[in-house]
Amino acid sequence: MSVSNPDSFIEEVTEEVRRDRIYALFRRYGWIGLVVILAIVGGTAWVEWRKHAESRDAESFGDAALSAFEAGDAAARRAALGAIEASGLRGDVLQLLLASDPEEDRDATLAALDRVIADEAAPPLWHDLAVLRRAIVAGAGQPIADRRAALESIAVPGRPYRALAAEALAYLLLEEGRRDEAIAALTALTDADDATGALRARAAQVVTALGGAPPADAPQGAPEGPSATQEDVPSDG
Repeated sequence: MSVSNPDSFIEEVTEEVRRDRIYALFRRYGWIGLVVILAIVGGTAWVEWRKHAESRDAESFGDAALSAFEAGDAAARRAALGAIEASGLRGDVLQLLLASDPEEDRDATLAALDRVIADEAAPPLWHDLAVLRRAIVAGAGQPIADRRAALESIAVPGRPYRALAAEALAYLLLEEGRRDEAIAALTALTDADDATGALRARAAQVVTALGGAPPADAPQGAPEGPSATQEDVPSDG
């Protein structure tokens, strides 16, 4: 180093000291950076593995469910579904599938729906569907007051099956002999923004059958009967 220029000499010494300190710090703490890099790489690999495992599990669950529905009869189908291991969201879906044969085993259907309803982690799409279906399957076997309370809990704005629950509540009014109130409730559904075309047309048909007068612009030609159609069911995507 040249000493002819004190300022230059001081700068060079300062730079050397700084470099020495950096090297010392790297030797002392450099492993932290290595750990961070390994954590990032390892975390990315773990996320990708989890995605792959989730995809594989979902595919296996779907294949098992489809195979179960290809069984020869309802008893064999329920047995095959009951043998599938699933938890979380897939567990809720499995219970809804187990509730697909109310005519064959009403008690088992209600029990499966109760398990979905009791799952606090179940998304509204599945929880509310279970509540709605349970009220329909239970029918006269459950007091009207209990069915109404359950349906009113999901017949609020923003819930995925609000319109279908409102329709079911209208049929409870008919069951109680409150015809005019049922007509008013169904007429409101013919113009509800969250009601599908199939539901609006179905409500208009029932209003007409009851002697009421649905709005002139209400859809016509709905499928017969009060049960929900595929169009009525919200998509989870």
